[in-house]
Amino acid sequence: MHPTSLPPAPLQTGLGLRRGLLPELLAMEAGAVDFLECAPENWIAVGGAYGKGLAQLAERFAITCHGLSLSLGGSEPLDRHFLGQTRQFLDRHQVRLYSEHLSYCSDDGHLYDLMPIPFTDEAVHHVAARIRQAQEHLERRIAVENISYYAAPYQALSELDFIRAVLDEADCDLLLDVNNVFVNACNHGYDAREFLAGLPQARVTGMHVAGHYDEAPDLKVDTHGAAVKEDVWALYAVACKRFGVQPTVLERDFNYPPLVELLAETARIRAVQRASGGHADE
Repeated sequence: MHPTSLPPAPLQTGLGLRRGLLPELLAMEAGAVDFLECAPENWIAVGGAYGKGLAQLAERFAITCHGLSLSLGGSEPLDRHFLGQTRQFLDRHQVRLYSEHLSYCSDDGHLYDLMPIPFTDEAVHHVAARIRQAQEHLERRIAVENISYYAAPYQALSELDFIRAVLDEADCDLLLDVNNVFVNACNHGYDAREFLAGLPQARVTGMHVAGHYDEAPDLKVDTHGAAVKEDVWALYAVACKRFGVQPTVLERDFNYPPLVELLAETARIRAVQRASGGHADE
């Protein structure tokens, strides 16, 4: 069989591609991780040393994408020009997984933050229609990510029921951010394991783990600026048992340690995946 006809290698353990990590990532051994995840907004139309670096990494690693600015819950029309640019970027780099935040980040201008969507039936219909529209323009199925939130919007539905309804009506997938589940469970007083048990198994196509800041016993802040905490590792093990081994990204956005420390965390992702047995619980 010709090598190009072989199925792509499975994606299991990944690391967030950040410009601040680029020199070390370029020197990283090819087998250190299975894939790298980037935000298309930060790389579309980027040339020079950064563009060359991305091209070099894309030759050695599979690339997945996690968007920042589509504003799926926003009120303004989706940016079709940006969707076209994103589709071209995904095609160029043969991206197998593309996700966006289940949030909004624009309201007559960019808000520079990911805002929670009110948990209502009306919001379900609104955001599901926009997800379907985005999937049509991108010509691929996408996943949405559960976000962390602190000031809860009006809630006619629980967070879990809202997410389930959006996934069902939009017919899209879920990128499960395990750290966000832990943070929200602490901040809003629900059981993280029960939350995982309520999510539809077939919809979860990827996961994130990241660090957070302990402001108080009942207040955690999602930062992506520290190592993953033990409670999140324990919850990730539960998620792997529930949903099977899914492509999992270690997110680190600032306070970068030496790459060897990040790779120790990605190695732990792999170890948890192996210990789970690789198959979702029935």
